[in-house]
Amino acid sequence: MGRIIFYEDKNFQGRSYETSSDCAELTSYLSRCNSCRVESGCFMVYERPNFMGHQMLARRGEYPDNQRLMGMSMSDCIRSCRMIPMHRGPFRMRIYERENFGGQMHEVSDDCDSFVDRYHMSDIQSCHVMDGHWLMYEQPHYRGRMVYLRPGEYRSYRDMGMSSMLRFSSMRRIMDTC
Repeated sequence: MGRIIFYEDKNFQGRSYETSSDCAELTSYLSRCNSCRVESGCFMVYERPNFMGHQMLARRGEYPDNQRLMGMSMSDCIRSCRMIPMHRGPFRMRIYERENFGGQMHEVSDDCDSFVDRYHMSDIQSCHVMDGHWLMYEQPHYRGRMVYLRPGEYRSYRDMGMSSMLRFSSMRRIMDTC
């Protein structure tokens, strides 16, 4: 079970809100969120309500300024969060080069630092996560914007929570070391 505490101001100042589960709208509890502390577990934090927009993985630790956590390209406020449950067991996902599970398909069970190098695929547009929790990255070698995927079918970028086109180039399992 994870636990995260959000604070209205930087450096853990101002009012706070603590949760151990998903929260689709933090502004229901705080007027803004500019720092957080992950006491245990892992969470995805999002710049917009309802788990939308840019997202970052927050592991156990302190984040006194969201710019350090979320990067300069993102808003300075966290608006929602999703708790990532610990997964012990196999990791399996099918990746497809086209929407609606079309085109070339590969079943994967481990991290991949470059889809082009390993699978000769320049893009992943749909996937089926059968086991485990995964992060998909915009650039090779686990860089750039990321998207959290839990077990389920993702027929398009919209199903993955992305409103704009994003090209995935690498992926990593979220291990139980959070």
